[in-house]
Amino acid sequence: MKIKVKNLGALERAEFTLGDFTIICGGNNTGKTYATYALFGFLLTWRQMVSIEIPHAKIEELLSEGVTRIEIEEYVEVAREAIAKACQTYTRQLPRIFAAPTQRFKETSFHIILDTKNIRLTNKFKREIATAKAELFSLDKSEESTELVVTLLAEKESIKIPIHILDDLIADALKDIIFSQFMPNPFIASAERTGAAIFRKELNFARNRLLEEMGQADKKIDRMELLLKDYQDYALPIKTNVNFTRELETIFKKSSFIAEHHPDILKDFADIVGGEYTVTRNDELYYLPNGKRVKLSMDESSSAVRSLLDIGFYLRHQAQIGDLLMVDEPELNLHPENQRRIARLFARLVNLGIKVFITTHSDYIVKELNTLIMLNHDKPHLKRIAQTEGYRTEELISAKKIKVYIAEETLIQLDGKTKRSKCQTLTPANIDPELGIEARSFDTTIDAMNRIQEAIVWGAD
Repeated sequence: MKIKVKNLGALERAEFTLGDFTIICGGNNTGKTYATYALFGFLLTWRQMVSIEIPHAKIEELLSEGVTRIEIEEYVEVAREAIAKACQTYTRQLPRIFAAPTQRFKETSFHIILDTKNIRLTNKFKREIATAKAELFSLDKSEESTELVVTLLAEKESIKIPIHILDDLIADALKDIIFSQFMPNPFIASAERTGAAIFRKELNFARNRLLEEMGQADKKIDRMELLLKDYQDYALPIKTNVNFTRELETIFKKSSFIAEHHPDILKDFADIVGGEYTVTRNDELYYLPNGKRVKLSMDESSSAVRSLLDIGFYLRHQAQIGDLLMVDEPELNLHPENQRRIARLFARLVNLGIKVFITTHSDYIVKELNTLIMLNHDKPHLKRIAQTEGYRTEELISAKKIKVYIAEETLIQLDGKTKRSKCQTLTPANIDPELGIEARSFDTTIDAMNRIQEAIVWGAD
């Protein structure tokens, strides 16, 4: 999947490819978070943005004959156009995604480019629609088949679903069959996650604004208008993140594939955070430090404990193969050693089949990934180093799985122009299988600091 943006926040022109492990680094206010939030918003809402029309004759056939067959290949042929239109629709929604003025996105464009020539229709698909009392109809696609078979499971006279709902349900099935293979299920840990951990019970956005406006004693309040008003004070990724934090009691009852099949990853995470999280029946959230008979509330816990909360609950209770874990600045509040360890944990997730997308200012994370790349070769001395330094095979990662982009101002070729122009963009970083990632964003600063210190030490007359 390739993402192309124009005039998105600080990014004037940029494109990047979603890899198994995608990293965007660069200075402050260079567009990293804009790229992250825009991608997250699309992956969260693409089903609403993609439009698929079901011929009315097919609905009539279903209701009259009890079954209808839909040729999926016909929709595959127009998949590229469907995604292009979805991106146009999504671009118009960016002010709502970012909770920002419409004027800010007047010149913005957002495009997703999929390899629609390689759409696979080999997987089996089955979905049943039912009420509490009866099954209504099923949608089936067998392996290798290119037909979606929709079958009524109830008497026609008892079907009271509106036609447009039937249309939407069939369209949603086609969307999943055709496009879900490209669209990972996203989970985001935003940079605001530390505050959300403390105030999770108070972070009911609608209630907070209601109380705020009701507190204005000199203002006449239309209660109905107030209740129906659509407040867009927070970007969608932040609201999604906060809602996740507020629902921890329910999430706590679930179990991820990591908890079921790879509990050693949870142990590694517990070592990083220095303990475990728990939620009581009264929806009280606590941190249990390793080796201590004490439980701490979030406001009593360290900032590192709070910043890792969402990731910890995701790993234990929600993570599934094929997901996309997005973390804005995973290094927040972490000691350098734990930044190295979180990089190794991310590499393990990637090797298990969870995609990872991060923005970072951390040279420690990038250098640790370099180590994992460089050790990932079948050479005796590298195996010896890995064993001596405590690296496990499942942590080592191929350079082919990693995409790194530097958010920076540089010369690029604009459409229709013969000369290159200086623009804020995302520049792909070189990744050498032997030497790792060339992260100029950090190297320039580190080189400058080393030069100054060498001059201080050795520059005396």
